[in-house]
Amino acid sequence: MRIANCESQTALTIDGSHGEGGGQILRTALALSVITGQPMRIDHIRAGRRKPGLRPQHLTAVRAAAAVCEARLEGDELGSQTLAFVPGGPPCPGKYTFDVTDAARGGSAGAVGLVLQTMLLPLALVEGESHLTLRGGTHVPWAPPSPYLEHVALPLLAQMGVLTQMELARWGFYPAGGGEIRVRIVGREGPLHPVLLTERGGLQRVWGTAAVMNLPAHIPQRMAARARNMLAEAGIQAQVEPRRLHGPGPGAGIFLFAEYTHATAGFTAYGRKGLPAERVAEAACEELLAHHRSGAPADSHLADQLVLPMVLAEGESQVSTSQVSQHLLTNAWVVRKFLAREVRIEGELGAPGILVVRAR
Repeated sequence: MRIANCESQTALTIDGSHGEGGGQILRTALALSVITGQPMRIDHIRAGRRKPGLRPQHLTAVRAAAAVCEARLEGDELGSQTLAFVPGGPPCPGKYTFDVTDAARGGSAGAVGLVLQTMLLPLALVEGESHLTLRGGTHVPWAPPSPYLEHVALPLLAQMGVLTQMELARWGFYPAGGGEIRVRIVGREGPLHPVLLTERGGLQRVWGTAAVMNLPAHIPQRMAARARNMLAEAGIQAQVEPRRLHGPGPGAGIFLFAEYTHATAGFTAYGRKGLPAERVAEAACEELLAHHRSGAPADSHLADQLVLPMVLAEGESQVSTSQVSQHLLTNAWVVRKFLAREVRIEGELGAPGILVVRAR
């Protein structure tokens, strides 16, 4: 799949303002540039966000992607809305450590899960074992928290041939961060296995954790109790454990999982100052119940995270999702820029749909 003599290739230009105009364009483009060897340039990075340009987690992802393939960079600084990325060679397995706070310069810690999204597939598709240590925010709004990666995304990727082991060494809530995950990636040669996820089967169990850091014990207890009661009213028995943690800064969140016969879906809500604990629990439960009523196996977040591995798999893959998101549409647009794949999304924005990917 790699392109020989990438230095001589014309750089692919990506419009970072396309679709939802967020960081997913950058992460997917970086991963595909490393995998294929295709030089690229991204303009208008995160133009759709309140603070456009590279934030700490994006800058860390850029530098991480560059490290695994010895890429040449231009524009790799905080706030930059333009980036040139020229891979210097194939991705190299090994031991890598990145701390998002190094790029934050005293600001908020970004999400380590987003850095992992960028590095995972390039290292999974090259022979040899890699060990990643990623420090920063492990539980951050607008990013997959570590429990979601561990219980939803990585098990599904394992079915496609992406073999990993992940350890949450320390929790780190936004904005203080201070968390750490350690990931072992068993590399492979050749394409991934296709995935067919159109039926979810029966509901096996619902469980989760209501966690706080440096906050009173009654807060996680209230979140857990409200989640159990709200789901019970809908006829679903749930096991939700309250948990109190100590770390660099305050934080609160609830992390729920619905396990079906063929798939697991995850739902997250975070607390903030002035928001009652019960409202936090209700937000996550509402998402879980909406997904349950849809009958689809994949939640909306999983669907957009599967676009990249699906285009790197042989044959045809299909995934049914409870909601077609703008993230999903935008991610599909990015991969079409790099690879000759049929990527089709059946369904309207905000409604259930099916993602179909076929190698040409």
